[in-house]
Amino acid sequence: MAVFKVEGGRRLSGEITPQGAKNEALQILCATLLTKEEVVVENIPQIIDILQLIDLLSAMGVEVKRLSEDCYSFRAADVNLDYVKSDDYLRRCSRLRGSVMILGPMLGRFGVGYMPKPGGDKIGRRRLDTHFLGFQKLGAEFDYDGAESLFAVRAKELKGCYMLLDEASVTGTANIIMAAVLAKGKTTIYNAACEPYIQQLCRMLCRMGAKIHGIGSNLLEIEGVESLGGTTHRMLPDMIEVGSFIGMAAMNRSEITIKNVSYDQLGIIPAQFARLGIAMERRGDDIFIPQQDHYCVESFIDGSIMSFADAPWPGLTPDLLSVFLVVATQAKGTTLIHQKMFESRLFFVDKLIDMGAQIVLCDPHRAVVIGHDHNVQLRAARMSSPDIRAGVSLLIAAMSADGVSTIQNIEQIDRGYRDIEGRLNAIGANIIRTEE
Repeated sequence: MAVFKVEGGRRLSGEITPQGAKNEALQILCATLLTKEEVVVENIPQIIDILQLIDLLSAMGVEVKRLSEDCYSFRAADVNLDYVKSDDYLRRCSRLRGSVMILGPMLGRFGVGYMPKPGGDKIGRRRLDTHFLGFQKLGAEFDYDGAESLFAVRAKELKGCYMLLDEASVTGTANIIMAAVLAKGKTTIYNAACEPYIQQLCRMLCRMGAKIHGIGSNLLEIEGVESLGGTTHRMLPDMIEVGSFIGMAAMNRSEITIKNVSYDQLGIIPAQFARLGIAMERRGDDIFIPQQDHYCVESFIDGSIMSFADAPWPGLTPDLLSVFLVVATQAKGTTLIHQKMFESRLFFVDKLIDMGAQIVLCDPHRAVVIGHDHNVQLRAARMSSPDIRAGVSLLIAAMSADGVSTIQNIEQIDRGYRDIEGRLNAIGANIIRTEE
């Protein structure tokens, strides 16, 4: 079993560049199924979840060519519809949460889609109702086999309609968009997710010939077209990596530059880190983090405790709350972290308490953090990564701790961060991947 051995207390210095956005890649790669023509995708992150999805598309009959380290071409001219009912297809899909977004393009182009209960992080229940309710409103029939945990959608013809989504689900919105672009007539989606990754998907589809209006808002209007063509698409840098590196610099009192962050697409993220007292400077499309021996949490105007809560875009992404929680352990002041969307995402807090952090876990959704102000260093510990984001948060904690920490189950970190130890060691960290 692979583990990380992490020597704490080493300050970082230099430049680091974020990888392509994982959450965008999952949508974009599935969207290549919508056309028989070639689609070239640049800045693809070389991480386990994405590589598994590329392998799955290839097994489905998509012609995949690797043009460079992070650039691939996809040509879905001969998709094997028999394969999508095979045990191998179902096995591959069950390991990958993002595979659920295969359903929308398969339904839109071929009129049928199959999916087992998808895998991924163990961060609590993530329901799929929004996806299937949207498909049904477009005219699809939905079937769920409880014994086999198998979902199926079928439609002879999809027809545009008005729908008000029950939640602004990012993956649900993406799936419905990909089905609707080939439906007959006009589809209106209200309460649509409007994250930058959804905007990227819509713009790519428009270059392929789709007709989508309202991009960037929560009200999308889609005029269905007969077919889509090829295009070239470049993915945004991963905003979660950008946020992780900001937190890492603050916890380690380090001076680093994060390169090519696509700053205008980061939304509220820089401002929220500033509320933790973290200084940063925009330099073109880079973020410079100066060395800070202390950072002080702001309070609200009425003097109440600063709180950070996740919310649909343009609110704070839930994928960064774990990082905010860890960074708050060395801030000056008290912070409330409120994880509203997932009931198991704070279950790594006990590991931070073992390291000496002052945290009160109020319930599965809320934690109060009393910062040490760097007056007390966290202790090295042995711990296990429960999910991608908690895993990198524990890595940040270990990098600032006194001594050598061991992190198990690092396969979770690998699912979201490419060669994280190599990239961080290049700017001063000491992280060793080894077998136990």
